[in-house]
Amino acid sequence: MAQATVSAISAGENGLSRYLTEIRRFPMLEPQEEYMLAKRYKEHEDPDAAHKLVTSHLRLVAKIAMGYRGYGLPIGEVISEGNVGLMQAVKRFEPDKGFRLATYAMWWIKASIQEYVLRSWSLVKMGTTANQKRLFFNLRKVKGKIQALDEGDLKPEDVSTIATRLGVSEEEVISMNRRLSGDTSLNAQIRNDGDGGGEWQDWLVDDSDSQETVMAEQEELDHRRGILKQALGVLNDRERRIFEARRLSEDPITLEELSGEFGVSRERVRQIEVRAFEKVQEAVKKQALADAQAPVATEATA
Repeated sequence: MAQATVSAISAGENGLSRYLTEIRRFPMLEPQEEYMLAKRYKEHEDPDAAHKLVTSHLRLVAKIAMGYRGYGLPIGEVISEGNVGLMQAVKRFEPDKGFRLATYAMWWIKASIQEYVLRSWSLVKMGTTANQKRLFFNLRKVKGKIQALDEGDLKPEDVSTIATRLGVSEEEVISMNRRLSGDTSLNAQIRNDGDGGGEWQDWLVDDSDSQETVMAEQEELDHRRGILKQALGVLNDRERRIFEARRLSEDPITLEELSGEFGVSRERVRQIEVRAFEKVQEAVKKQALADAQAPVATEATA
């Protein structure tokens, strides 16, 4: 669907500038025109309608993608990932719900970009909890607000402030800040005041888990993610959207926003969320039970 719009963007600033200039040529859609195009695609899978819906929102993707320039990744690839999220949004968009495509697409674009950023950074144990994701994507922003812009380790009072604001431990703040600050020479002096203290490598102690433990934890995490992904299959599109937006998102969407998106009351959204959670929970339990009984069944047939 509109594959040409998500092709790789030429490397370098010149290629990016050309791309940004080109996407400005695509016209913005009036609400009624957008609605009719979305209906055509929804009912007839009209590729021309999908193409117009996608191209008219490429500027939205670029704007969102620019907010992720601080992670050291090629901005062209970030934009391309956002375009993939946009295409998913167009594919799933329900025009009769009464809201604009941009409102719905924004969530898909951000989710696609953030998943790409997390994959690309490949931090050990990164992204396994909502707190870690929140810290990863908001550390620079909070540092800017409190004027903690110096390179290197944060001041103790800044660490405490950031930990409180983001709801994580001070140790997590220190660790993440060091990871995001780039590589530091192991031969660098710990202190710069001439009183010695040795080099950083003199103080390094490998207290990390063994490779076997790390692999076992990763396999368990992958297994749980697989169970959850399978469990989500019991939900219809509306239930899944609400469940993911409320329970799986780094920044959960409010009931008010989802109420406007689906054209129902906040209480109805809450009811759907609770019901969806119960259905997923039941599906996860069934799958876990089936996995637990699988070895027994194998032995019985051996």
